[in-house]
Amino acid sequence: MGMGSTLGRQVAPQLHRLAPDLTANFVQEALQRAIRGVGPLQPAAAAADKQLREQRGDVERAIHEVIENNVRLAGAQGFVTNIGGLVTAAVTIPANISGLALIQCRMVAGIAHLRGYDLDDVRVRDAVMACLLGEDKVRTLVKKKKLPARPMAIATAPVHDPHLDRVLASEVTSELISRIAGKRLVVTAARRVPVVGGLIGGGADGFQTWQVGRYTDREMRPRNLR
Repeated sequence: MGMGSTLGRQVAPQLHRLAPDLTANFVQEALQRAIRGVGPLQPAAAAADKQLREQRGDVERAIHEVIENNVRLAGAQGFVTNIGGLVTAAVTIPANISGLALIQCRMVAGIAHLRGYDLDDVRVRDAVMACLLGEDKVRTLVKKKKLPARPMAIATAPVHDPHLDRVLASEVTSELISRIAGKRLVVTAARRVPVVGGLIGGGADGFQTWQVGRYTDREMRPRNLR
């Protein structure tokens, strides 16, 4: 993820102390609300189906629009911060983290839905969380045997591993903290130049969301169940 992410990993433990309520439950709640819908955001499947109708049944074009729409939402700093409060009432959780988690969960779940995966299936929900980690992180965790396989294999596993829920939620939480912390360091430095700080902050969220979307697009191949 670059210099910002590297710096973020160095200060992530400090941010976690500032946000003690930012636990694995937070990520699971964000996923549930992304799938159900919350505030101004439609449920993930409904928003994805709307794009499918607009693209006249072309799944690939609909997925492209789902990614682009959520990248724009992620890049809108005010919107991300405002919807953060819709995810959790714990004021110690930075709103930007909770808002960005909700948007990325919604995007990944929408892509999975369009590819024929059942969002009510706990295995699919685990796969959605795995996609949030990004390709490099998933590869590392699989190599270290912290994850059993890549997201698509998790989604189609013969049985669900209940322990995997907590592992994934914890890893996603740590990854989000690292990304946000790294972005904050870069933005703080950029604030010496008027306007640039805000542009970098919004741009970083948008770019990271785009990366997650593209990885999900490649990883969650069609199931042809519908």
